[in-house]
Amino acid sequence: MAVTRNIRATYRNPGKTLRGLLALGQREDRALAYLMAGCVVVFIAQMPRLAREAHLRDQDLNMLLGGSLMAWVFIAPLLLYCVAALSHLAAKLLRGQGSYYGARLALFWALLASSPVMLLNGLIAGFIGPGLELQVIGLVWFLLFMWFWVSGLIAAERPI
Repeated sequence: MAVTRNIRATYRNPGKTLRGLLALGQREDRALAYLMAGCVVVFIAQMPRLAREAHLRDQDLNMLLGGSLMAWVFIAPLLLYCVAALSHLAAKLLRGQGSYYGARLALFWALLASSPVMLLNGLIAGFIGPGLELQVIGLVWFLLFMWFWVSGLIAAERPI
């Protein structure tokens, strides 16, 4: 199934979608591709906000973009691998029976699946700026991300 169809299906039933992804077999290259795609989309979502900041503060946009690129494309993936491992260990304490791969896939897929809302958040941050609209969309993104992640982690850690 196409990634966009899986993203759309995740908004209806995240646990079922992740079970479908896990049924495709353990492919670390696929998980890494989801992670990198999610991080690149988050970087792209930051661009309007960074352009606004550069304009309002009379700063160099390239420096801001370079810092965001370094953070989201090089550092965040390493940290997300650690967070996924910790989430698997926490699930083990709660009698989870999944694997580290399942925990990684749940986290990485949650980031990628929630990225359309992150893009909207970036547009609001760039064109409207700080305010209630940005906070509401930020909260919506966070709640969606957590729903996708927790539902996916439960699906990955429970035996079928």
